[in-house]
Amino acid sequence: MKATLNTSITIEEICKGFVYNELEGKGLYGLSGKLTIQPEYQRNYIYSECKKEQAVIDSVLKQYPLGLIYFNQPDPDKEEYEVLDGQQRITSLGRFLTSKFAIKDKNDIPQYFSGLSKDQQETINKTPLTIYICQGKESEIKEWFKTINIAGIPLNQQELDNAVYCGQFVTEAKKVFSNSNNSNNQKWEHFIKGSPNRQDYLRTALEWVAKSNKDQDVQTYMSIHRHDKDINELQTYFTSVIDWINIVFEKVYPEMKGLEWGRLYEQYHDGFRTSSKEVAEKVEKLY
Repeated sequence: MKATLNTSITIEEICKGFVYNELEGKGLYGLSGKLTIQPEYQRNYIYSECKKEQAVIDSVLKQYPLGLIYFNQPDPDKEEYEVLDGQQRITSLGRFLTSKFAIKDKNDIPQYFSGLSKDQQETINKTPLTIYICQGKESEIKEWFKTINIAGIPLNQQELDNAVYCGQFVTEAKKVFSNSNNSNNQKWEHFIKGSPNRQDYLRTALEWVAKSNKDQDVQTYMSIHRHDKDINELQTYFTSVIDWINIVFEKVYPEMKGLEWGRLYEQYHDGFRTSSKEVAEKVEKLY
């Protein structure tokens, strides 16, 4: 893999034509459309959840280094790039410059980019970024991506698996299970630990369906289905488990969150004859 240093791109340039998808919670494009900010192997935007957006903007205003950013250039003959590392920082910059959030000034007053002084706006706009542009085979790029330390928030296993097995299947699966605006999340959160943005719901769904397929693991399942154009099996099985839980239990209890529902479904759903009323009575007795 070849990496070339570029220090000529400013924040203003990289945020030109910035597009952010509020529904999916990810940055889409920058650099006048030449930069794909979140390729399929990238995780969802999480800086807004962990309060790092303010830190990114503060660092720029104080002229602290933002750290190295890596682009992938799939075709060396085309001026088109993908963010390999730096997606969270670039999305924070783009969101701030397009007034998606405000920072707190020294008096704790919210300030949008348009409300900053001209010299502060100029500081942000003209700050150059330190970018390495990488060229190599897909396998080399993904292996490099897996080794990068992402701004102190390591990738979890599902985020890594999304990178390794990126394709149509992962794209469709993330639309359902990694979408923080999915209305079903309010129902699912009673039974699944974690959050959609950190891929916990997707991980759970994959673990359930993988184990139902002759004890496959998640990686094997994702590899087999990588180029599928739909997620029908994954979604159908997940829905069957959730529906079964709701049929068996009349009430939702706090202790139900994070249980091995996939295993329990496989073990008990076929031929289960106890009514939900009987189950409720037994649960109340145990309480």
